[in-house]
Amino acid sequence: MKRLLKGGRVVDPSNGIDGVRDVLIDGDRIAAVGRDLPVNGATVVEIPAGFVVCPGFIDMHVHLREPGQEHKETVATGTAAAVAGGFTAVACMPNTSPVNDNANVTAYILARAAEANLARVYPIGAVSRGSKGELLADIAELKDAGCVAITDDGHPVATALLLRRALEYAGMFGMPVIDHCEDPSLKGDAVAHEGYQAAALGLPGMPGACEALGVERGTLLAELTGSHFHVAHMSARASLRTVRKGKEAGVRVTCEVAPHHFTLTDEALASPIPYDTNTKMNPPLREAADRDAMLSGIADGSIDAIATDHAPHHYDEKNVEFDRAPFGIVGLETAVPLALDRLVHAGLIRLPRLVELLSVNPARILRVPGGTLVPGAPADVTILAPDLTVRVEAAALRSRSKNTPFDGWELRGGVAATIVGGRTLFVNAVVEGLKEL
Repeated sequence: MKRLLKGGRVVDPSNGIDGVRDVLIDGDRIAAVGRDLPVNGATVVEIPAGFVVCPGFIDMHVHLREPGQEHKETVATGTAAAVAGGFTAVACMPNTSPVNDNANVTAYILARAAEANLARVYPIGAVSRGSKGELLADIAELKDAGCVAITDDGHPVATALLLRRALEYAGMFGMPVIDHCEDPSLKGDAVAHEGYQAAALGLPGMPGACEALGVERGTLLAELTGSHFHVAHMSARASLRTVRKGKEAGVRVTCEVAPHHFTLTDEALASPIPYDTNTKMNPPLREAADRDAMLSGIADGSIDAIATDHAPHHYDEKNVEFDRAPFGIVGLETAVPLALDRLVHAGLIRLPRLVELLSVNPARILRVPGGTLVPGAPADVTILAPDLTVRVEAAALRSRSKNTPFDGWELRGGVAATIVGGRTLFVNAVVEGLKEL
C-alpha cells in the first residue's frame, strides 16, 4: 500500500529538511521525500496547514513493568500509551521481575511486544545479575537476544570497578552503558531534593552533588575505556557541568533529561497539594537553578535527548505517606505537549532541535533504526499539531497507571498521528483532516 502525505511541514534534521514537502510511504518504508511528488496510484493524505511531519519519536527510557509487575503496566498498555504520545519506539528498562539479565527475559519482552504490535520495543539489559551490583551479566548474551544497551537503572552501578568492566565489555559490542547516577552513601534515605522545600516539609533530602558524583565517575571511566557512557534522567546543574567538560575533552558521554525536570521544581512538593506523591521521583524535582540549567542544556545542545522515564505505579502504591510511596510518574502521553508548550512555544528551541532530542539523537545513541525520513528508512512517522490545545486528563491516559503531576494542565501543542512501519496506529480524535490515514 502506498500513501502520499502531501503538503505538511517536514522537519527532518538528519537530512537538513525543514519546509513543505510530500512524503511517500510504500509499505513499511519511506519511498521518497520531495516537492510535488507524483501520486502514481498512492492514497493521498492532505496534511492540514501548520501540521508537522517528522521522523518517529523514540523514548529511550521507559518502564513497561512486564514481566512481574503487570498491575502497574504491561508491554501492551505501555506501547498503546507510547503511540498515543507520538512515540513509534521505546527502550524499556530491565528492572522487571525477574530482572532482564538474560536472554530468556529479553525474548519474553520481545514476544509480548510482537503480540501487542504497536510501538517498537527495544529491551535494555541489566549490567549485573539481578541488578544486585555483584556479578556482571552476560552482556554478549543480552546483545544477541536483542538488547540495545545495559543499565542497572533504579540503582547506580554498584562500584567503579563494575562500571569499568561493563564499559569495557559493552564497548566491544558498540552498546552504551546507561547509569542512574547517584552516590548511595550521600542519598541515604532521602525522598526529595535537599533544600528549603524538603526542610520545610520535614522530608530527608539528597543534594544535586549526589547525582553529580555519579556523573563524574562515569565520565572519567568512559574516558579511561573509550566506551560510551550515557547519563539517565539528568537533573542537577553540577551534572551538566561535568557532561559539558567531558564532551569538550572528547569523552563519549551523552545524557538525557525528563520533561518533569525541565518543567517543575521542588516547589511542587508543597503546592498546590502538599506531599503529593505524584511529585516524588528519583532523581527528585530540584530547585529552580537546576531546572533552568536543564533548559540551558537543551537550548545549547549539551543535552542529547528528552526521555520520559515513564514509571507507572498503581494508585494504591502511590496513595500512601510521601516517604513510603515509590518514586516515579507516567510520562509517555504528556512529554510531547510539555515539550512543545514549554520549549518550542516558549521560544527556547525551534522544532528541528526538538526532533533531534526526541528522534534523531535517541536513534543515534541506541544505534537503532529510525531518526530519519531518508528513502529506505522504516516508515516510522510522528505528525504534530503544534497549535492544538491539549488538556491533560489523568483518567483518560492509556497507560494502566495514572500517576502524573500534570493532571488538569492545559498545554499548547500535541500529537496528531503516529505511524509505525507504515501502519497508522494513532490518530488524535480531535484532529480533523487525517481520516485518510
